[in-house]
Amino acid sequence: MKSAIIIMDGAADLPLDELEGKTPLQAANIPNCNRLARSGKVGTTRNIPKGMPLGSDVAILSVLGYDPKKNYPGRAPLEAAAQGIELGPNDWVFRCNFVTVIDGVMEDYSAGHISSAEAKALIDELARQLGGAKVQFFPGVSYRHLVVFRDCREPMSATTVPPHDLLAQPIAGSEPRGPGSDVLKTLMNRATDVLANHEINRVRRDLGENPATAIWLWGQGQQPQLTSFQERFGVRGCAITAVDLVRGIAKLIGWPVIEVPGATGYLDTNYAGKGAAAIEALDHYDLVLVHVEAPDEAGHNANVRGKIEAIEAIDANIVGPLADKLASFQTSGWRILVLPDHPTPIRTRSHTDEPVPWLLAGSGIAAVISLPFDEASAARSDLNISRGCDLMEYFLKER
Repeated sequence: MKSAIIIMDGAADLPLDELEGKTPLQAANIPNCNRLARSGKVGTTRNIPKGMPLGSDVAILSVLGYDPKKNYPGRAPLEAAAQGIELGPNDWVFRCNFVTVIDGVMEDYSAGHISSAEAKALIDELARQLGGAKVQFFPGVSYRHLVVFRDCREPMSATTVPPHDLLAQPIAGSEPRGPGSDVLKTLMNRATDVLANHEINRVRRDLGENPATAIWLWGQGQQPQLTSFQERFGVRGCAITAVDLVRGIAKLIGWPVIEVPGATGYLDTNYAGKGAAAIEALDHYDLVLVHVEAPDEAGHNANVRGKIEAIEAIDANIVGPLADKLASFQTSGWRILVLPDHPTPIRTRSHTDEPVPWLLAGSGIAAVISLPFDEASAARSDLNISRGCDLMEYFLKER
């Protein structure tokens, strides 16, 4: 059987006054999703268990059939796996965001979505002045980077807060606290001094762009291990994504990652390129995962129009073409699953652990009641999966 999963990261939302009480999913023109939903099944799934970090790291593990309560290593270790960073048994890795803090307030969790080239120059400077054998900086994409603390004698299990959960809020009281926090805060403070007058930040200020005034450390963990997907489900899969988090999960479960030129992890990503790459991949793999970060970024930035446009672009350039390709595999059978990993409501600009809608269509999937693809329709369904990690079994095996 040929299958595809399309994750509209953060697409689920709440009704908005500016959309006359509709959610972005309801307001978007998504004929392909709605066609598939009406011919197949719609339901809800809770991908983030109560009490766990409110992020795509937890949610996408669930979507792929891995119980995060048993398998979650922290966000940074997943991204370290994507970069091929080896971790020893006493090493700790942290996500290292470039952020904009003005007068003690988190003004921007992404430093104006700083370019990867600018960010690498800043990371290299931090490594030169603050790094060494014990503390190593690794550049990533845009504002997303990593710091590894090597051979730690004490746990670095401090409580940390994602910077996107602090937008427009004072950071006082939200800095790391607990085991290892003194080391973390010292490094963050020293980094602020290094960044203060760096040429890149001077230019960004002159251009009216948010400077990278600080680093924010969070999402830590240690060496991760996951059972391969093929061993668990007997299916050969691959992933298409622009973010290291999903690349890392894919690598750990034994999936290759197909790189798409122009895939940015933002609103300007190459939607058509991702769709075309997924179509080609179906000739070589049993299951193709396509992850699109854009709706989540729009949610964090309270960009209603951007979120709607991202959802529409996914529907037109990925869902529609992939569904057409899958339908050509009539002999072997086919399946398609479309869902957000978690909500990122415009109103709150941060993740929540509420259930998200999903649609499932394909061979052996018959509609019980014809419903469009949105939060309200899914809530009306009796297909409510309380543990998101159970959805994969249903997707692959249900007839």
